[in-house]
Amino acid sequence: MYSGSSDGEGHEAPARKIPPASSMMWVRNLRRFIGSGAGLGSEALMELETKRILLDIFKEKQQKSNEAGTIPSFYKKKPEEGSISHRVQRLAKFRFLKKQSDLLLNADDLDAMWVCLRENCVIDDATNAEKDMFSQAFPVSDTNGHLTMNYEDFCHIASVCTEQIGPKCRRFFSPSNFMKFEKDESGRIAILPFYLYVMRTVSLTQARIDMSELDEDSDGFLQPHEMEAYIRGLIPNLAQLRDMPVAFVQMYCRIAAHKFFFFCDPHRRGKACIKKVLLSNCLQELMELHQESEEEVTDTEQAENWFSLTSAQRICDMFLALDKDMNGTLSKQELREYADGTLTEIFVERAFDEHVRRGKSGGGNAREMDFESFLDFVLALENKDTPEGLTYLFRCLDLHGRGFLTTADIHTLFRDVHQKWIEGGNYELCIEDVRDEIWDMVKPADELKITLVDLLACKQGGTVASMLIDVRGFWAHDNRENLLQEEEEPEEE
Repeated sequence: MYSGSSDGEGHEAPARKIPPASSMMWVRNLRRFIGSGAGLGSEALMELETKRILLDIFKEKQQKSNEAGTIPSFYKKKPEEGSISHRVQRLAKFRFLKKQSDLLLNADDLDAMWVCLRENCVIDDATNAEKDMFSQAFPVSDTNGHLTMNYEDFCHIASVCTEQIGPKCRRFFSPSNFMKFEKDESGRIAILPFYLYVMRTVSLTQARIDMSELDEDSDGFLQPHEMEAYIRGLIPNLAQLRDMPVAFVQMYCRIAAHKFFFFCDPHRRGKACIKKVLLSNCLQELMELHQESEEEVTDTEQAENWFSLTSAQRICDMFLALDKDMNGTLSKQELREYADGTLTEIFVERAFDEHVRRGKSGGGNAREMDFESFLDFVLALENKDTPEGLTYLFRCLDLHGRGFLTTADIHTLFRDVHQKWIEGGNYELCIEDVRDEIWDMVKPADELKITLVDLLACKQGGTVASMLIDVRGFWAHDNRENLLQEEEEPEEE
């Protein structure tokens, strides 16, 4: 019925063909309009342009990668000094470090946190630690060891500190930080370790910011002059160094910085990783000069701290006393007088062979030890039990550079010690017995040779090295029981 025509004819009308969308004028115009970006907003245009730029960069990198084969790019040229990219990099670094510094707690904030901790904790006593609000009249030293807090107190103190100090202290009061500390039977932690943790975190973060500011190329490493600049900036804040003569500051910074590179730059690349410096014992030893006043420290403790003014002056006086011809370097003959001449000649020879750089010319000081090499020499001898010090000494003991010591090497090394021992009027020694004793002390994995790994693993590598290079070191080992008894007698009195 519906297919019939109006004039009564029975044939069907032909179906109308719908043209394809691509041929329609309005579709073509819309596509042209959108494709050109004329109908898009500013944000959409920016996003479209960003996609195009990123696509071009991706295609360029892909093309370079295909041309270079499978070897990835491992070197990127640093921006030139004064260029726009270099200035932008420095500005971004400055703003980032400034932002990080603003997030740190200052001295007033730390004092306020300590007051909050003391006033909102409990006393750990026989009465099961009832809550008690402390007054400022309590001496800090009398109550610190008994002040504790549970997790509820911890959260309450966090809220109080946030109100008084600001949100920047909130990160220290996280549940994970609470779980880091030792808890008593009631699940409480002492406030003093927590406060010391906060202080150390702030101190290390500030140190990292200061070092990063001095890192000129922003590669995470400090060069010697950058480390010296960092130490120079610390001197006014270190109680034991404030009265240092101005003329000695440069030499002190040179001596102090060298210990960081001895321990933090084992491959002698001339740069120390900032992270490794922050985690090293050297920085902690340096900061000890800030915590203690000079009157409270004995002369012995000052001499043991490499960074003390007494120790730095001792090193300089020692070098000047050995430098008989006053040419600024030490010859083998001059170095033999180190430690009153107790070092063996073969060790001094090996130290020059392994650790003194050969001069470019055959002049008079072509094979003499400069002050930098002398600092390495002293640091190795005064830190024989550390991996860095023992590595330095093992290279001297390894007569043939094979990476291990044999019984023949031990015999050769100890022969000079034996000669000095007899010249000192001591009893006769059997070199074979000493050699067997060293083997028993080390217990090497291979019974025929001793490696550096064996010396480090036996925990007596420093003693073994002393026995082979210094007659005084062998005497100390031979008389170790008497020396131990002498140390215990004053304690009993």
